[in-house]
Amino acid sequence: MGGNSPERKPGCGLITAVFGRNNPWSRKTVSPGSSPIANNFGNPSNTQDSQQRCGGSNDAASVGEASHNDVTNSSSRSFSNPQKTTHVVSQRKPQHPNETTMRKGPPPNQGYVNQGRKVPKEVVGISGELESMINDHIKSKGSSTLVRASSSNVMLFGNLGNLRQGGAGSDHNATDYYVGDGGYINHTAGRECDNSSYSKEAKPSKEQTGSLCRALSTRMDPEQLKIMGNEDYKNGRFAEALALYDAAIAIDPNKASYRSNRSAALTALGRLLEAVFECREAIRIESHYQRAHHRLGNLHFRLGETDKALYHYKQAGPEADPDEIAKVKILQVHLNKCTEARRLGDWNTLISETNNAISSGANSAPQIYALQAEALLKLRRQQDADKVMSKCPKFDVDECTRFFGPIGSANLLVIRAQVDLAAGRFEDALEVAQKAARLDSNSREANKVMRKARAVTAARAKGNELFKASKFSEACTAYGEGLEHDPYNSVLLCNRAACRSKLGQFEKAMDDCTAALNLRPSYSKARMRRADCNAKLERWAASIQDYEILLKETPEDEQVKQELLEAQAQLKKQAR
Repeated sequence: MGGNSPERKPGCGLITAVFGRNNPWSRKTVSPGSSPIANNFGNPSNTQDSQQRCGGSNDAASVGEASHNDVTNSSSRSFSNPQKTTHVVSQRKPQHPNETTMRKGPPPNQGYVNQGRKVPKEVVGISGELESMINDHIKSKGSSTLVRASSSNVMLFGNLGNLRQGGAGSDHNATDYYVGDGGYINHTAGRECDNSSYSKEAKPSKEQTGSLCRALSTRMDPEQLKIMGNEDYKNGRFAEALALYDAAIAIDPNKASYRSNRSAALTALGRLLEAVFECREAIRIESHYQRAHHRLGNLHFRLGETDKALYHYKQAGPEADPDEIAKVKILQVHLNKCTEARRLGDWNTLISETNNAISSGANSAPQIYALQAEALLKLRRQQDADKVMSKCPKFDVDECTRFFGPIGSANLLVIRAQVDLAAGRFEDALEVAQKAARLDSNSREANKVMRKARAVTAARAKGNELFKASKFSEACTAYGEGLEHDPYNSVLLCNRAACRSKLGQFEKAMDDCTAALNLRPSYSKARMRRADCNAKLERWAASIQDYEILLKETPEDEQVKQELLEAQAQLKKQAR
């Protein structure tokens, strides 16, 4: 890699360019573990890999590309019995104490194991031994924690950490795992098997699971595990492919192709920063591994790191397509315009250019979404800022810190805290601001936002207590104190409007509601209060207008329907 690798510099090039040396966004610290790494930001299933293999290693083939060097030619890759949709774990007891249940193995020339899956002959040879190891474990431990990760690989259920429950993978990643003697567990993303005794079972300690997993995995051929992982990857079973690559790495952690393939699977699962770190590890092992450089270039492109993307595309040699390099240069132009727009305070141009950057390919770059949200907040378009941040990739804070560095990660958290505060998520805003201040204790902006969040949260809580006690005047004052710290907070404005309405100050209440709706047009509570105030002032036309908008947003709301009918009836009386 050499000493000129941009990977040695943590953080985002855009942040450095946009926020300058004297801005808290620009202060960079060296992030641990930011050694050069490449990841495929593009969807591996849609990216056609080059037919060249670097360093003699075989990577996961792209979907639609069949290579006999990468995957097996089995026609079926399913672990489950096609006749069944769910399976219950069961144990067959020997009919006699001295009798041992035996399984008939497949004929030597058949090449199938258990559920009818064709696998390499080398794997078939140890299948019976693995069956015995499962049964021995069950007898000795009294539990079914060992599962089939593939038709010829056994590991502890807890060690399949990448097969996330609760929606980590797509529904098509469902796999039936073999457990014990004669039983199955159906484990689908987001769905637990119907076996209460299994689900309540205590998890083994990390030491126990790690040592057992290593003891079992060392009996497998990592190349065969990689081949089976490639087959899963080609068929869109990314979580299963990841588990197989993990098993191969557990046996041989210093094989660059296993790391690169794991990065491709992580990318397909949307875990982009993890994919970056895995590509870096592949390049650390094999510095001239062109496929890994190409994947890392793609990842940096999607993350908006154009300098790093160009560097790794250059290192990728023929793996990099000239069109990919051209796209990175187009993205650079948009990012430079973002830098200039922010420097000039031209927030409308900044919004336009960040949209261009995202549509150009940097669709997973949190710093670009944060820039756009900041511009929207400056224009007091709080609702739009919240929508933008809802589209921003939700990366783990620790992973962000490792990738962007603590300063860059803190800056992202500051923007998120400001958006949360504007949307009325006061507790979330305070928590996020505190994280930002811990990451960068010298950041003036982080500490300022943290103090504001703390003051606004306290004011809202105090005002709510007073309002519940029917102390409307005192509650109005409490909300006003919060607005001194955050004058354009729609929630505090709406709450103060409620107090003023109770005090008969309908004009002032309507002013607060209008101010809140200007910030958040879909703020239904503020619109309802304004409609109510107009009704009390017998301004029926204005009241009807708000009720009609509310009815379009919530057509099943019976209260709104009733209030609208009443306002319409009163308007007719007034016209007579």
